[in-house]
Amino acid sequence: MKSENFETIAIRTQTERSLHKEHSSPIYLTSSYKFDDAEEMRALFANEKEGNVYSRYSNPNTSEFIEKMCLLEGAEDGFATATGMAAIFTTFGAFLKNGDHLVSSRSVFGSTHQLLTNVFSNWGVTFDYADLDKPQDWEALIKPNTKMIFVETPSNPGIDIIDLEFLGNLAKKHQILLVVDNCFATPYLQQPIKFGAHISIHSATKYIDGQGRVLGGIILGTKELIADAIGFARHSGPALSPFNAWILSKSLETLAIRMDRHCENALKVAEYLEKHPKIKLVKYPFLPSHPQYTIAKKQMKQGGGIVTIVVEGGIEAARKFMDGLQMFSISANLADTRSIATHPATSTHSKLTEAQRNEVGIEQGSIRLSIGLEHINDILADIEQALA
Repeated sequence: MKSENFETIAIRTQTERSLHKEHSSPIYLTSSYKFDDAEEMRALFANEKEGNVYSRYSNPNTSEFIEKMCLLEGAEDGFATATGMAAIFTTFGAFLKNGDHLVSSRSVFGSTHQLLTNVFSNWGVTFDYADLDKPQDWEALIKPNTKMIFVETPSNPGIDIIDLEFLGNLAKKHQILLVVDNCFATPYLQQPIKFGAHISIHSATKYIDGQGRVLGGIILGTKELIADAIGFARHSGPALSPFNAWILSKSLETLAIRMDRHCENALKVAEYLEKHPKIKLVKYPFLPSHPQYTIAKKQMKQGGGIVTIVVEGGIEAARKFMDGLQMFSISANLADTRSIATHPATSTHSKLTEAQRNEVGIEQGSIRLSIGLEHINDILADIEQALA
C-alpha cells in the first residue's frame, strides 16, 4: 500500500526482508559484499548493475535511511554522511572549485563559518555573507563566478528566517545552486526542495536521531547532483556507519510525533519568556513578534523546538541563569528529548569575533534553549526558578 502521509512513509519504508522474514530491519554490519561471479563484480564496479560493492559506497542500512529521507523531503536521491558537517563539507567540496564564489547567510553554524574562512578560502573559493533579514541585498552580491547560495533557515542560534521561495527564484534566475541547511526544521516542518532548493542538508545527529545517541548527516537533491556528491564522497570517505544509519532510520518512525511535542512545548516556553521582566529578547518563528513570522507561517508547518533568548544583564546574568537550571542540561548539542541550554558566545560560536557574533544577533546574554519532551510544567518551573 502506497501512502503520501509523512508518518506512514517514515514507519513503513524499509529494506527488502531477508529469508528470515524479520519484521524490523536488521543491522548489516559488513564492510564488504560477495559477488556471484567475476562478471557481476565487473558490472557493479562499472555501475551497469545496481547493488552493494563496499560499505563506504552503500549499505542496506544507509540505503533505507536515504530512501526514507528522500520520500519525506521530496528529493530524488541522497547520500548519508558520518556527521552533519561532513554533509556540508562534501557539498562544498563537490560543487565548488578554485575561483568559484559563494553567497552565504551570515548566520551559520560556527563550524560552517570555519570551513568558509579557514578551509575553502585556502582552496581559492571566495564568499560573501548576507543577512537573512535583508533579502533586498542578496542579488547585488551575486557575481559572474557565483556558483552557490547557502543558507540556514531557521538559523543557528539566531532563529532568523528567509523566504525560500524568493531564494529559489533568485537561484533560478542566475542559474546557481541553492543549498539549504534544513537541520532545525526537519523534513516534517519544512521541505526546501518544494520552494526551489537544489540540495537540502541535515545534521541527522539532531532531530532525526532526537535522543542524543549517534552522529550522522545527509545530502538530498536530484539524481544528477547527488551523483556528483557521491563521486566526491566515495574517495574522500565521509560515509555513515551501518549501525548509525539503522538508528537514524528507526528514529524517523517517531519524528512526527516528537516534533509535534517539541513545537508545542517550545511555543509555550517562548510565550512565557516573552512576558518575563528578566528577558530582553525572545526569538521563535511562530511568535507574532518574530520579524519573519509571516514567512515562517508560509513555509513551515510549526515553529520548531529551539527558542533563543537574551537575558537582561549580559554574560553574568546568562551564566547565573544557566548555573541555576536544575533539570535542563548544559550542553553544546540540541534537538534531544532532554531540554538543553547553550551559551553560543562561549561555545558553538566562540571562534567568531565579537563583531561577527553581534552581526548575527549573538549577544553575551544570548542563550539557546533546545526544548525537550519533558512535561511542559516541569520545563517552565525549571526556567522560572533559574530566573528567580
